[in-house]
Amino acid sequence: MDRRKFLQGSTLGLASLSLEKVAKASASERVRVGMIGAAGRASALNQYFAANANSEIVAIAEIDTARQGKTIETVTKLQGKKPQIFQDFRKLLDDNSLDAIVVGTPDHWHAIPTILACQAGKDVYVEKPDGHNIIEGQRMVAAMKKHKRIVQMGSQHRSTERLKTALDYIRTGALGRCLVAKAWESTRQGNIGYPPDSTPPETVDYDMWLGPAKKRPFNKNRFHGRWRWFHDYGTGDLGNDGVHRLDMAFAALNAACEAQKDDAILLPTKISAMGGKWYFDDMQEWPDTLQVNYEYTSKTPKILTYEMRVWAPYQFHGESEGAALYGDKGYMVIGNSRWRVYTNGGRLTKEVKGNSDATPHVQNFLDCIKTRQKPACDLETVGHPASVLCHAGNIAARVGRTLTLDPQTELFLNDKEANQLRGREEWRKPWILPEV
Repeated sequence: MDRRKFLQGSTLGLASLSLEKVAKASASERVRVGMIGAAGRASALNQYFAANANSEIVAIAEIDTARQGKTIETVTKLQGKKPQIFQDFRKLLDDNSLDAIVVGTPDHWHAIPTILACQAGKDVYVEKPDGHNIIEGQRMVAAMKKHKRIVQMGSQHRSTERLKTALDYIRTGALGRCLVAKAWESTRQGNIGYPPDSTPPETVDYDMWLGPAKKRPFNKNRFHGRWRWFHDYGTGDLGNDGVHRLDMAFAALNAACEAQKDDAILLPTKISAMGGKWYFDDMQEWPDTLQVNYEYTSKTPKILTYEMRVWAPYQFHGESEGAALYGDKGYMVIGNSRWRVYTNGGRLTKEVKGNSDATPHVQNFLDCIKTRQKPACDLETVGHPASVLCHAGNIAARVGRTLTLDPQTELFLNDKEANQLRGREEWRKPWILPEV
């Protein structure tokens, strides 16, 4: 099944979210929110925040006027009040009445709004991965810490009962000694072809849409919906969906460390990758076939692996995309709607249903704005490390060799070429990455 069709009908979407008007908390209790983006994932985020009794969407910034109307209508229906609408996100940063900014833009537009929002004294919910590259993510974390802001990354599974109960089970030690975890993507993608360059729509400020990326002629493949397959704007499927699956596997491996009384893991020291764009004959630049190994060389070594086969019309471990933790007494498979445990020669012994609905993740963010506690996917301790796994895996694939990472500095040791890929050659003026 094509991934886009799969997601439309899955629990990752908004099937459980009623579009009826929500009874809001009192005005003094509501978190006043500005949304950057109105379509794609941002459309879903608008619905989640508008449907929450504890938040009010005051304004939406959407660079393409053709994509504003439907979301404005939906938000107005849900919260009973029409938000303001702008093309330029900076209008939201200038509004001192806003408590929080939600960044639902393409990857290359995650870092700059997040940093500027922190500098403007606003808390931030930013979609995954944290930045387009490692340097942007580091700068986002620095801004968050300096300005003492709450920043939640949009890996919503961190707030689900599905993952929480899975981690609780792992902490019992029932899987035995665990040394290996795995994450994968095997939902079939489509071929995007080779359409010619053309004229950008009149409804969008294309130069601003490019932002810090290189100036290039407009091409519909490098725009709405398909931007993620190009180096300038996205992080490929490793940074798109892989960040979820890798973070689930990472969380499972850390839960096993607790059970085994091992040191917690954070960032790996060695990363190796094989793969490339081997299957699709089209304009995509990122790999469609990839295998990445992450080695944690602590007192008790661990291995985290990732596999991408986005041309496969079948599942692995019964899940099109998921994570698994392997122990010497059994193994666990974590999917988007359940987790399962197999022991005694591969016999299913436990299954727990759940979903990937983002409603609790949004609520967690709103709660933390008031309590000032770390959110479930805190940028510094959860979101950025998960993003570094994706960026480092992509870099290892591009340079074609094993990399040694310094977990403290997030620099690759003795590898100039790999370190150059930690950021951009330049951030195109005037969209320079802000200093912190």
